[in-house]
This record gives sequence, structure tokens and C-alpha cells, in this order.
Amino acid sequence: MLRSLMASASGMEAQQSNIDNIANNLANVNTTAFKKSQIEFQDMMYQTNRAAGAATASGGQIPTGIQVGHGTRVAATATLFSQGAMQQTGVPLDVAIEGPGFFEVTLPDGTAAFTRDGAFKLNSTGNVVTSDGLTVKGLDSMDPATQTITIGSDGSISVGVKGGIEKKTPITLARFANPSGLRSMGRNLYAETDASGKAETGGTPGQNGFGTLAQGYIEMSNVEVVQEMVNMITAQRAYEMNSKTIQASDEMMGLANNLKR
Repeated sequence: MLRSLMASASGMEAQQSNIDNIANNLANVNTTAFKKSQIEFQDMMYQTNRAAGAATASGGQIPTGIQVGHGTRVAATATLFSQGAMQQTGVPLDVAIEGPGFFEVTLPDGTAAFTRDGAFKLNSTGNVVTSDGLTVKGLDSMDPATQTITIGSDGSISVGVKGGIEKKTPITLARFANPSGLRSMGRNLYAETDASGKAETGGTPGQNGFGTLAQGYIEMSNVEVVQEMVNMITAQRAYEMNSKTIQASDEMMGLANNLKR
């Protein structure tokens, strides 16, 4: 019965982590380009009282053994990079990625980070930056006299200035062999890890499996509220059932303690 207490406690702890994850998904339902995560569970080690396939005294073989589990644990929180809905803004520097790929930005320490949040801005020096002021790598600065900005689905950039049209360095994308292995940094940023693999940078949108770009749009969160609510109810019920198991085990231990000869 002590084993059932520990197994149920591990179940309650696992479902608490599940609720924490669901709460984070729901909190970011309106976060630009947010990618929801999903908890993955594993059963824990087993105590084997009788091994399957063991020989019997009569020369036979035991078809099934006796194993008792010790509960569950959280194995991973997998980030799901499914496409979010596209929201039209009409802002020239809002750029959404339709398909695989990330924008590369430069952090204050000079290292690279990656994002799918294409709500770009111009800073005081004309550089294209994120909402946090991080420079978008590879993009030219814009002249204050720029009148129009046109970004093609292939990343090409044309700006209208006095005297005609000027071509700018096109937007390129990065991608990873295992994007779920990226480390979430917050602020809509991801960092490369050994699990994600090295970034494949310099990709032309729309070519070789890279996604295309949509000017005047932003990608919204891929969180589905109804599904998350269902997941929350399921996790809540699982938490409740584990607590009931603890109560039942406690009552059984109480009965055993009260036995008299």
C-alpha cells in the first residue's frame, strides 16, 4: 500500500506539470507566433516478482510474469511547430512565414537567436528590428526618405524612394533538423542546442522546403483554446483520481493498523 501511495503521488505531480503546461499555452493564446508545447509522460521502473518465461516445477513455462509499477513521470515537453493562423495587419514591415523557417536575429552579446515573430519595426537609425530592438540579421537599413516597402513571397525587398525603386538585400530564413530541440528563451525567441542541430541559414523563402513570406500579415499562436480546455479537464480528473487512490490506500492502511488478534 505504501507503493500505491508513492505511485499516486507521482501521478498527481505529473498532472500538476500538465496543468502548468496547459496554463502557459492558454496564457499565450494571443502571443504572436507562439508555439504550444505538449507534455509527454513515461511510466517508471517496475518491481518484478515473477519473470515471464520462467520455468515451472513441472517443466512448463510461465506465460506472463508479475510486475508492479511505481507510477509515472514527465519525460519531455515537446514544442509543436504547426502553422498558426494568419492575421492581416496591413503594416508593411509585418511579415509572416507560411511553412518551415525562422528569422535570425542578433542578441546584444552578438550571438544568434531565432524567431517566427515577424512584427518588425524600424529603429532610430533605420535598422529593421524586433519589438525588443534586436536587429534582424542580413537586412539593410532603410533610408528615412523611404516611401514604400514591398516584400515578396521569396523575400525580395524593394523600397520606393525619390527617383525610383531601390532593391535591398532579400530576407533569408533558417531552419533546423529538429526544431522541437530548440531552447525557448522567452520573448518569442529560440536558441540553438545540440538536440536541434546546427542552423541551416541563408535559405531563400519558397525554395528547397523553406516557407514563403506574406507581407502585411503576422502569424498568430497555434494554441487551440477548445482543445486546451479539454486537456485541462482531463488533467484535472486524472489529478482527482490519483488523490482518491491515495485516500483509498490510506484507509486500507488504517484498517490494517486496527486489526486485533
